[in-house]
Amino acid sequence: MKRILTYGTFDLLHFGHIEILRRAKELGDYLIVALSTDEFNATKGKKAYHNYETRKKMLEAIRYVDLVIPEENWEQKINDVKEYKADVVVMGSDWADSDRFDYLKEYCNLIFLPRTEGISTSKIKEDLKLQNPVNGVDQIPNPDSEN
Repeated sequence: MKRILTYGTFDLLHFGHIEILRRAKELGDYLIVALSTDEFNATKGKKAYHNYETRKKMLEAIRYVDLVIPEENWEQKINDVKEYKADVVVMGSDWADSDRFDYLKEYCNLIFLPRTEGISTSKIKEDLKLQNPVNGVDQIPNPDSEN
C-alpha cells in the first residue's frame, strides 16, 4: 500500500483544496492529511476562520482523505513520515523553489503539486471583503465563534 502525506490549514474549504487532495490521492492508496492546529497557525501568524475540530470534520467528509492528524509544529514531518509509513509527502508548488523540505527526501519521495489556478483562501477572503466592507472589517459571522 502506497501512503501519501500532505499538510495544510484547509480553511474555507474550496475547489482548489478538493483538487489538491484528489491529485494527492491519485499518487497512492492511502491519503493522510496533517491539519494545522489553531495553536500552530497562531505561531505562523495565521488565524483560521473555522476552528481545528470543524476543519477536521470537513476533511474527514472528503472521499479522498483516509486519515486526518494534527500538525502541531514544523519539526514533526520526519516523525509523521516514520509513524505513518508515508512513501510520499505532497506539498503545494509554492514551496518548490525552497529547500526547506529537502531533508524529507532521505525518508520518502517529495512531490510538489501546482495550486488550482484562480482560487485560493486568500482570494476568497479578499473577494468577500470587497463585497461586504464595513469600516474595512469583514462582517461575515464566524460559525465557530462563541457568540
